[in-house]
Amino acid sequence: MGKIAFVFSGQGAQYSGMGKELYEASPAARAVYDMADSVREGTSKQCFEGSAEELGRTVNTQPCVFTADLAAARAVLEKGITPDCVAGFSLGEIAALAFSKMLTDEEAFRLVCKRGELMDKAAAENPGAMAAVMKITPRQVEKICEKFDKTYPVNYNSPAQTVVATTSADAEAFCEAVKKEGGKAKLLAVSGAFHSPFMSQAAEGLAEYLENVDFSEPELPVYSDVTAKPYEGDYRALVRAQVESPVRWQSIIENMAADGVDTFIEVGVGKTLTGLIKRINAGVKAFKVETPDDIAALDI
Repeated sequence: MGKIAFVFSGQGAQYSGMGKELYEASPAARAVYDMADSVREGTSKQCFEGSAEELGRTVNTQPCVFTADLAAARAVLEKGITPDCVAGFSLGEIAALAFSKMLTDEEAFRLVCKRGELMDKAAAENPGAMAAVMKITPRQVEKICEKFDKTYPVNYNSPAQTVVATTSADAEAFCEAVKKEGGKAKLLAVSGAFHSPFMSQAAEGLAEYLENVDFSEPELPVYSDVTAKPYEGDYRALVRAQVESPVRWQSIIENMAADGVDTFIEVGVGKTLTGLIKRINAGVKAFKVETPDDIAALDI
């Protein structure tokens, strides 16, 4: 058997009730929620009872999804399944940093709260839009982006899906340009143009916050969204850059597979990453875990 990777889900799949079953069934998961509540009162209540509107605000989404992600990972670990490496999509990367013990759970949670606050503020002051592009290659998407001002590929999700950040004014025209090239574009219901220069203000604020955050060496490799390779060098710079840089998810999965990973477990909310992984490499196993039944069904 090859290596196992835990991959931590990102923003977008949040829903009211997320993580409640694991909270009730797993002492390890419950401990994560209790930690979150001790730092940010009401986090568990938001996860379990929050409205779609409330959970959709970045300042709430990020701490809530972080908590659900890390709780799921700890519940899987509690059952005796240990990963060889980890990665996280966007905010999921902060949960991966906690799991690898580069930061304590509390440090990582405080970081993700600050990250959400800064990104929420940047989105309000520098609004934009995001669109998922399908059926054409990332290179084709890049060429279309070059025809527009302030339009950037920001999530390299799979060979046939790239997410783009653009201005609200150009969003519809961009989607039409994609259609003319034989692709399909769908505007996303998001509160900001993430992982792009639209977030430069948030990145600057995060850099200032990170000056007082000390990172430990990871206990297992954490693949960076920025480099698609395990964290090395200046950890603060990578965390800062991630906010305004593309998520290179396809390259992360390809590099993990090349390094011997053949089993991926998506921990947290939804199954978006599981679907992307199967499109990137049909030869690997991919599972999602967000309930006790999901853990029981793991075939490893």
